[in-house]
Amino acid sequence: MHWMDIAAAISAHRHSSRVVVTASVNHVSFERAIKLGDYVTIIAKVSRAFNTSMEVFIDVFVEENSSGQKVKSNDATYVFVAVDQLGRPIEIPQLTPETDEEKERYETALRRKQLSLLLAGKLKPHEAPELRELFLEKDK
Repeated sequence: MHWMDIAAAISAHRHSSRVVVTASVNHVSFERAIKLGDYVTIIAKVSRAFNTSMEVFIDVFVEENSSGQKVKSNDATYVFVAVDQLGRPIEIPQLTPETDEEKERYETALRRKQLSLLLAGKLKPHEAPELRELFLEKDK
């Protein structure tokens, strides 16, 4: 996960042009093992910028040494906060998603943030309308 941390931090820094600190690692999933000798490609992109924080989505691909085939190995979401010279959170530029994948990740980033705040006790259920809508849609 060390290389994922670095890739995510670089992505957050490039978006904000600020020093960034890791606020959380919200999700890491492993779909496929990476074997000794496999080549790994890590792609990190800011999926959504909030006021001072941003979510970075990471895709990890493995290239099998024997076949050269690239397959998704795992993904993760990290949250970073941009800080000023004194370590205080500072406002960052917003993000405009362009591709369908970017738009989908942008929309779902708000749900992930609300769920994280809800689980941490920093948000009440009635303050998370996007989550409520998600559950209401499933009940239909």
